[in-house]
Amino acid sequence: MPTGSILVADDDAAIRTVLNQALSRAGYEVRSTGNAATLWRWISQGDGDLVITDVVMPDENAFDLIPRIRKARPDLPIIVMSAQNTFMTAIRASERGAYEYLPKPFDLKELIAIVGRAMSEPKEKRAEIGKSEEFDSIPLVGRSPAMQEIYRVLARLMQTDLTVMISGESGTGKELVARALHDYGKRRNGTFVAINMAAIPRDLIESELFGHEKGAFTGANTRSSGRFEQAEGGTLFLDEIGDMPMEAQTRLLRVLQQGEYTTVGGRTPIKSDVRIIAATNKDLRQLIQQGLFREDLFFRLNVVPLRLPPLRERVEDIPDLIRHFFAQAQREGLPAKQIDSAALDRLKRHRWPGNVRELENLARRLAALYPQETITAAVIESELAQPAIPVGGEETHAEESLSAAVERHLSAYFAGFENGLPPAGLYHRILREVEYPLLTAALAATRGNQIRAADLLGVNRNTLRKKIRDLDIQVYRGGN
Repeated sequence: MPTGSILVADDDAAIRTVLNQALSRAGYEVRSTGNAATLWRWISQGDGDLVITDVVMPDENAFDLIPRIRKARPDLPIIVMSAQNTFMTAIRASERGAYEYLPKPFDLKELIAIVGRAMSEPKEKRAEIGKSEEFDSIPLVGRSPAMQEIYRVLARLMQTDLTVMISGESGTGKELVARALHDYGKRRNGTFVAINMAAIPRDLIESELFGHEKGAFTGANTRSSGRFEQAEGGTLFLDEIGDMPMEAQTRLLRVLQQGEYTTVGGRTPIKSDVRIIAATNKDLRQLIQQGLFREDLFFRLNVVPLRLPPLRERVEDIPDLIRHFFAQAQREGLPAKQIDSAALDRLKRHRWPGNVRELENLARRLAALYPQETITAAVIESELAQPAIPVGGEETHAEESLSAAVERHLSAYFAGFENGLPPAGLYHRILREVEYPLLTAALAATRGNQIRAADLLGVNRNTLRKKIRDLDIQVYRGGN
């Protein structure tokens, strides 16, 4: 039967009652309070073997209290509960030294299991947990149970160098998660280097990864550093790892096994201090059966598997996501937008084959192309009536978005005249009145990439730049 004393702090009397009953039945002695001052007094007196505390209390935030607790009693495990279920809540709990973070509502069986695990660990190990850092950006958005579990896993991984395998459909945010692991982890002062295996010719992948010496192959006129060298001391993100050729897989396996590599054409082994994060939208186990992926490499990369759910499995996150993307668009110079409840309901019923990337592109189009401040269900219906995006087909999506935008603007233009016939000077009027939204749509669909936008429009890049300047178009400059 478990024994030990637990201190509970939560300003919700109902939660205190539930925790008191559940923990008492599990064999623990429980004392509970609704404020931070009483909790701190008990801890200062040496009471309690474990603390369970809410983040927000009437007199003090737990994130301000935890560092004092850690300083006074570094071996006292602290479990943090919060209804503010964001990525940064999990990170702050971890960075301040909490043993575990639990989003509300929580599962009592899981809580009891966590308490038992914490109480059974040696005091020396408890004292090593956590370190205080302050972060103020929010790279991941979502409060669904699926995202809460991801936040908790990420919080545990931040201060480790464990290799992580991120799986998920295209557009779920695999690189965003990889960047969060780097930006909030122990290697944050190093370089984050990303390489997409599917975007590099197969015969150049080894050179891209490991670098090459002068004369190593035709065209190698100088020595070139590889991504491993560029990421030294930081993180290397291997995106679409399932597309890596077998020869490169063998060389990557050596790096993971021995911690060293040689450049193409080189002979001297180079020590490597790089954290590896890999990602795939393919079933690697199926590729192993087909002889297309090394099983030993899979197990080296799959130390910590992390599956990102498709958007259709977390539709409750759509309101937070769309507002986040609207705010992002506004910071980049696009008009402020709101969305009504009926429009949100329609978004939740969509299948989202392009996942979060599809929603982000939609938000950008809505901000760029629609004059009204509040987006309605009718607007969403019009947008979602367009052909669905093939998974991974961002270029096709851009073309369809641009075509749909032009069609809507022309229809609106002609609808303004009796019998659908405009007066003389049709060409110049359409050119003047449609050119601005046309260019804006192309830039929004290509995320501000002027080369791609020029290709999409079929114009010279210098011509596009001149039009952007003449029409005073605000260009999106966000990341991919």
